[in-house]
Amino acid sequence: MFSDIGALELVALVVLAVLVFGPDKLPKVIQDVSRFIRKVREFSDSAKEDIRSELGPEFKDFEFEDLNPKTFLRKQMEGNEDLRELKELRGTFDLKKEMNEVADAVHNRESAPATVNGTAAGTPDLLKKQDKTDTAERPPYDSDAT
Repeated sequence: MFSDIGALELVALVVLAVLVFGPDKLPKVIQDVSRFIRKVREFSDSAKEDIRSELGPEFKDFEFEDLNPKTFLRKQMEGNEDLRELKELRGTFDLKKEMNEVADAVHNRESAPATVNGTAAGTPDLLKKQDKTDTAERPPYDSDAT
């Protein structure tokens, strides 16, 4: 429960408890706190047993920790053979190639298999600024819009 508390923090808590409650009342406070924690644990255990008994025999191995999504996923992924296949499939997938093929299909271009620096040799790099040398076709001028 308190596995992440170091020795220095524990000493600081003891000194703080002595200062707050005093050396005379400290044993009674520790007994009261330990009794309260014990009752909360008993209540929690009895509630868990009641829930298990109400769920029936098919949920006999049910653990409440499985309700945590991370724990549930970890347990499901441990013995899963499809995970290896997924990793192999992920290794064969090339996102840049797929994106270039989609862009070529959208722009009705033939896809060139040769690549230079990750882009197709015959296609321009779409991320770089393009020079506008083709000024023969200008958009129509609308005098009412200006």
